[in-house]
Amino acid sequence: MAISLQKGQKISLTKDNAGLSKILIGLGWDEVERKRGFFAPKPQAIDCDASALVLTGGKLMNKKDIVYFGNLRHDSGCVIHMGDNLTGAGDGDDEQIAVDLASLPQSYDKIVFVVNIYDAYKRKQDFGMIKNCFIRIVDGRNNAELCRYNLSESYNGMTAMIFGEVYRYNNEWKFNPIGQATADGNLGELAKRYI
Repeated sequence: MAISLQKGQKISLTKDNAGLSKILIGLGWDEVERKRGFFAPKPQAIDCDASALVLTGGKLMNKKDIVYFGNLRHDSGCVIHMGDNLTGAGDGDDEQIAVDLASLPQSYDKIVFVVNIYDAYKRKQDFGMIKNCFIRIVDGRNNAELCRYNLSESYNGMTAMIFGEVYRYNNEWKFNPIGQATADGNLGELAKRYI
């Protein structure tokens, strides 16, 4: 049974799941219904982009360690973005990132999962226009959901979000749901937080 997490409630992914080696990170969101006038143009869809920052010693060492819609596969082959969803429409995960924990080189100790709104400032969009945000971790062996974190705060004016992180600690893999909204305008600005 999946664990529903609270912000900052860290859990071990591997301690009670012997043999867990591959996980799928599912990230999801929905647009808030926007009002518009009879003659007003239809609002532009909000394009949220999920990314993974693969860190060494808690730091981003190379831009090749950013896995996103423009770089779908990490050089190690252990972190793979499953593709870009341009609208967030539909139920379930909007974007997914597969991680092979067992094969990830020891030099990498943390993977941070972030989401930013593409061209947020240009399009005048923010996370106040988004609802039902979540990050979940699925066991790659049987597709069972291990845990889920629903982001429920108000994020008006925020254009990016640090959803959570998977990290190596004492030979275990753990998950920390973060849910920190930022005003970063793009993935590059988000990534600078980890340099």
